[in-house]
Amino acid sequence: MSAPAVQFDPSSARFGSSRTQKRLEDDRLLAGNGLYSDDRNLPNQAWMVVVRSPYAHARTASVNADAARTATGVLAVWTSGDLSADGVGHIPIPPLFKRADGSPMAAPLRTLLADGTALYVGHPVAAIVAQTQVQAQDAAELLEIDYEELPCVIDPRKAILPGAPQVSAQAAGNISAEQRYGDAAAVTAAFAQAAHVTRLELHNQRLIATALEPRCALAQFEAGRWTLYTQTQQPTGTRDALAAVFNTPPQQFRVVVGDIGGGFGMKTGLYPEDALACYAARKLGRPVKWRADRSEEFLATHMGRDQHFKAELALDPKGRILALRMEGLANFGSVPVGSSAIIPLVLGPKVQTTVYHVPVIDYRVRGALTHTMATGAYRGAGRPEGNYLMERLIEKAAHEMKIDSVELRRRNLIQPGQFPYRTHLGETYDAGEFERMLDGALAAADWNGFAARREEAKRRGKLRGRGLAVYIEWTGALPTETVDIRVDADGTVTVFSGTQAMGQGLETSYVQLITEVLQIPAGKVKIVQGDTDQANGTGSVGSRSAFVGGSAIVAAGRETIARGTELAAQALESAATDIEYLNGRFRIAGTDRSIGLAELAARQAGRQIRVTATETPSSPSWPNGAQVCELEIDPETGEIELVNVTSFDDIGRIINHMIVEGQIHGGIAQGVGQALYEQAIYDAESGQLLTGSLMDYCVPRADQFPQMATHFDESVPCRTNLLGVKGCGEIGTIGAVPAVVHAVLDALSPYGVAHIEMPITAEKVWRIVAG
Repeated sequence: MSAPAVQFDPSSARFGSSRTQKRLEDDRLLAGNGLYSDDRNLPNQAWMVVVRSPYAHARTASVNADAARTATGVLAVWTSGDLSADGVGHIPIPPLFKRADGSPMAAPLRTLLADGTALYVGHPVAAIVAQTQVQAQDAAELLEIDYEELPCVIDPRKAILPGAPQVSAQAAGNISAEQRYGDAAAVTAAFAQAAHVTRLELHNQRLIATALEPRCALAQFEAGRWTLYTQTQQPTGTRDALAAVFNTPPQQFRVVVGDIGGGFGMKTGLYPEDALACYAARKLGRPVKWRADRSEEFLATHMGRDQHFKAELALDPKGRILALRMEGLANFGSVPVGSSAIIPLVLGPKVQTTVYHVPVIDYRVRGALTHTMATGAYRGAGRPEGNYLMERLIEKAAHEMKIDSVELRRRNLIQPGQFPYRTHLGETYDAGEFERMLDGALAAADWNGFAARREEAKRRGKLRGRGLAVYIEWTGALPTETVDIRVDADGTVTVFSGTQAMGQGLETSYVQLITEVLQIPAGKVKIVQGDTDQANGTGSVGSRSAFVGGSAIVAAGRETIARGTELAAQALESAATDIEYLNGRFRIAGTDRSIGLAELAARQAGRQIRVTATETPSSPSWPNGAQVCELEIDPETGEIELVNVTSFDDIGRIINHMIVEGQIHGGIAQGVGQALYEQAIYDAESGQLLTGSLMDYCVPRADQFPQMATHFDESVPCRTNLLGVKGCGEIGTIGAVPAVVHAVLDALSPYGVAHIEMPITAEKVWRIVAG
């Protein structure tokens, strides 16, 4: 039966959603009471160290482990042959894509250890387990591996040329997969009618996700069942992948995740080291722990972006878009992970036309294999790449056609009357007020007052520039989530969710939601995540936690009331239709006869009430907004100083303003990092990672940012989920990249610069100014 209408008590001191509430997690974390992967230790545990290839492409001619096996404290040394003999398989990836000839996507199998040939610097070659970590590290130095170095290729543009070194025999020409979208003939006809064509080539450079906490795994095998303590954004997916690797039912694995010190997409899915720890624990009959050092994280966790684009935009005489033609080439690395292909082949194209009406499109996107670490999910995952390309095209077209860039955007924005708007990939934008977001950002940033600020900066010897970006996000990946709720006799309400907290404040947001539905004090609510024996689901990726997971929590809360209504009707000997619910109690309407939720739980078998609800939003959500960046350049040094960063976003209904602002600020910081500072660089000849530490890879610091001005418009709730939310975890990154780049180009406009590849470092700027 459906739940009765919920009556809210306006005088209640309890908090509900859409109010700023201090994060419930923070007291525990700031007091040092968090439980991260490396905080866990088990009695009699051993330590594992992974030996990695020093070459980008090499055949392992022989491995002599005699000295390592007899070293002090060493318990075992394994190579790929040992794992194969024990029937250990590879980590599967979704078979979603094809090559141009219709054959399946081609790539090397993701084995736990390199199977005869190392394909990138850092590729796991052997695993050593000893009594202590130091003993295992010492033994690794004794392992004698005879490598036969082979030619390598790092750049995907060179990888697809005839004669390039091949990464996989199955991937001819190093093309792993390809996807086409649109109508090539219609685009050709539109270009023939165009008054102006803007052309652009750019590289969305490779990035390293520098999460504060390195990866760590602790595995235990008891009574024929594994427990893996690790850090993953997808506990259930990790469990299921382990089952595939070991060819066992998923129920033989329990994956437990505590606090996570940053994920950013890099901690999605199963890593080889997780499975190796499980293998070692079973073989040795004792717990085995592995922890990466920072250098390993740089080498052997999947990276982000690394996509090359060629694009053409056709416009009529008034600057209205007629067609878009785009060719993308993504660097998958050598051994793709689960997200390597879907990001450039689907998620980027999904938002490629962004907030603009583009009548016809022609996209061709290919994924190439190279002798580098795989690329995969990184904050935004395809949407920053798509939005950046479109905004650069718009800005360049405005400059070439001598049309004000704001005005050119206005002429092409999708208008409110066009919703629901169907995209070329078959997606539907349910609602949006894109021009209102643009106007809000311009007003909040005092766009029209910029000329005076530029003149003032000029008197101080600085070059001041402003940049604008208008953008759209797609959220709600894998849009189904199940939530269980247990009500105990003491009044505690425990919520079990398969999403995963990793610093984004889910505990607080979920408590707010369930207290709003059940009208109970926050102190009575517990949130359980990160334990596949208690909760399962998709996890937290693609800004889906509130959009899907939050909706499922509300649905489960309503189901709790519905189930409670049935039980209360029985207890009070009344018709269920006469029962109303208020502040944790069920009452016969018009009487003083009532019973509390906890009292009902005490009457049930096991002294608890349990309900389950599954929620599937009808379609994804489309957060959108605009950002304005102002910055100043010192022409003597090329140093760039951010002065103002203003965002104006439509993310639907806001559950907690403080948390949302933190997510936007963090996203902007990572976008600024890509625009100005960060780039993973491999040596073109040797394939060595040249940016293998924080000494070489520049990450932005807090003192490089001004106070960010974040603004929101909640007047356009999402229509496809229970909450009206749209997701906010990645939108800041999406807008910051083009806004910052445009601000730099504006500051350098006296020097005639049309485009600069990211990162726009001080050296690049200084060379431009110096001539």
